[in-house]
Amino acid sequence: MTNLTLRSLDIPTLHRHAIGFDNMFNRLLNATAQTTNYPPYNIIKQTDDKYIVEVAVAGFKEGEIDVTVENNTLTVSGEKFAETTADYEYLHRGISARSFLRTFTIGDYVEVVSATIEDGILTIACERQVPEEKKPKKVAITYAGAQKLTNSKKSRSQADSE
Repeated sequence: MTNLTLRSLDIPTLHRHAIGFDNMFNRLLNATAQTTNYPPYNIIKQTDDKYIVEVAVAGFKEGEIDVTVENNTLTVSGEKFAETTADYEYLHRGISARSFLRTFTIGDYVEVVSATIEDGILTIACERQVPEEKKPKKVAITYAGAQKLTNSKKSRSQADSE
């Protein structure tokens, strides 16, 4: 039996003993594993339901970048193919030519609407599309005393008219 204290929280050990929580632990492990700052990105909130993710992908050509969504995870990956021309030599290479994998956790009912690249910036538009049955709804309240009161007023007005 493994002893767990608040000071020694060992996620992989917990993962072995947590049946049915695999997805939660996988997401937690993935979130802590990503420590690179490449490529830089912005997350923009346009409205309560519309978001934009911008990723700097300068130098990547068509077909070298993939955007996928699976299990509430938006994944942007880029694989730089080796250049075959040896007609020149770099004196300084400041534009990165390395492959990358960047993941973003997205909320329930968030859909990726579009992805476009312009001026070296990949723009991913996301929108939360909550189904009607999941949206909050207002429930009318019926006051029992008020109904009796209106019925008694109707009875009095009918008696007065007779």
